[in-house]
Amino acid sequence: MPIYEYKAFDQKGKSRKGIIEAENESGARSKLRAAGMYPETLRENFSHASKKEKKTLAASFSLERIKSAEIHLFTRQLATLLGAGIPLVSALSSLLEQTANPALKKALAQIKDGVNEGNTLTSSLARHPKLFSTIYINMVRAGEASGSLDIVLEKLADFGEKQQMLQGRLKAALVYPVFMAVIGSAILFILITYIVPNITKVFADMERTLPLPTRLLIALSNFLRGYWWLVILGLVGLLFAFRAFIRSGKGRRRWDLLKLKAPIVGSVTQKVVLARFASTMASLLGSSVPLVTSMQIVQSIVNNELIAEVIDEAIERIRKGKSMASSLGSSPWFPPIFVQMIGVGEQSGNLEPMLIKVADAYEREVDMAIMGMTSLIEPIMIAAMGAAVGFVVLSILLPIFEMNQMVG
Repeated sequence: MPIYEYKAFDQKGKSRKGIIEAENESGARSKLRAAGMYPETLRENFSHASKKEKKTLAASFSLERIKSAEIHLFTRQLATLLGAGIPLVSALSSLLEQTANPALKKALAQIKDGVNEGNTLTSSLARHPKLFSTIYINMVRAGEASGSLDIVLEKLADFGEKQQMLQGRLKAALVYPVFMAVIGSAILFILITYIVPNITKVFADMERTLPLPTRLLIALSNFLRGYWWLVILGLVGLLFAFRAFIRSGKGRRRWDLLKLKAPIVGSVTQKVVLARFASTMASLLGSSVPLVTSMQIVQSIVNNELIAEVIDEAIERIRKGKSMASSLGSSPWFPPIFVQMIGVGEQSGNLEPMLIKVADAYEREVDMAIMGMTSLIEPIMIAAMGAAVGFVVLSILLPIFEMNQMVG
């Protein structure tokens, strides 16, 4: 459907700008008048453009990234407006005017038009699966069905911001080690390829056989100077091979198993998955989404084949009348304390509050595990860099010691 840019006056005489979706220009003018605005200028910006212009516009929309934080902010603002008693279409119109991101503005215009045409908010949001996840859609559907859409949207905003903070902490923990690894590798490369050859020229006239470390260092220096491009190609090839491996069925399963069993990292990965599981289940159940549906949604977002299989088996057991705690209890990836707390929540009829407590507990454990992981990675990297530099220094000093002995 064509998109029109408009400039119009509202009932108070204030100038308004925005975009609107309509079948034609006449339809766009009718929609504006129905919304209480009087169009001054109306310009189609997509449907009648040439093929080249369409590609340019499409590229501009694809390059204009919509951040998760913008979706969370939109959700919270919509919850606030609905909680204040403002009708849904009016609330969407207000948010549309305040939105600065062109791509998000276009999406909100389409959502608003969908609702204005009589569709539910759920179906209008579902037209944008890249912006609104399965969890988001199902919680909104439950909120519309129960008449508590503003409360559900508030929970969605809290949930989204919580998940974003968790991901942010993980990324922040990896920034320093990655930075150190890149800088350290660059320094070693420059040292071996440019500085070492100038020093080892002194040993070229020696009639004695050089020590093994020195010969290895010279060979490595010559190789890197002559075939550095081959090293880069090899690293890129390994990266593509690794990506192809983890995209295959067996490869993905082995990679997920390694992430769970790896020293240091495995514990953090498991705690992150458990925190996400508990937090997501609490949000879905608190929004009146059925238990089995909630489990199916969580299964699709855990991002680990082994745990997804456990959840799939648990869903089948729940359908046969088993409790969630007993269905998850046979898996080694769900610790006994995790299962026990869920069992207590089920027996007391307070599963959602108990899941919130479990999520909070595991998020605190994730923070501590990240701090522990970071504190271990730093000395390991320093020791590795020290060993590499020590090898270079030793390789250079050994022939010098031998020369001193010969002179003596």
